[in-house]
Amino acid sequence: MKSESTKPSHITRGNVFDDLGFSPEKALQLKVKSDLFLAIRRHIDTAGHTQRDLCRLLDEHQPQVSNLMNGRTSKISIEKLLTYASRLGLKATIKIHAAPVPIKPRPRLTKKLAA
Repeated sequence: MKSESTKPSHITRGNVFDDLGFSPEKALQLKVKSDLFLAIRRHIDTAGHTQRDLCRLLDEHQPQVSNLMNGRTSKISIEKLLTYASRLGLKATIKIHAAPVPIKPRPRLTKKLAA
């Protein structure tokens, strides 16, 4: 039997930024940025690059590389992250798909037709 302390306090709907109360537009931007950042960091960690390596590879100054390495994504635009990905030899693809739209029930006719 599970104790109450092991139950999740909240179940996400798939995008934590939605759950945090951001507008749908801002949540999408933050999710794309987060996914891009995480892919770049995984690549950097796997390759074992140092900040010095990254300054050269990314053609960037050390403070900006520090922002990247320390996860300060608010100081880095999506466009800049795409540039970094390209300079690191990564390819990016963005898939766009329609979100489910709630179906509203059709109003019922309240007037009876005359016979």
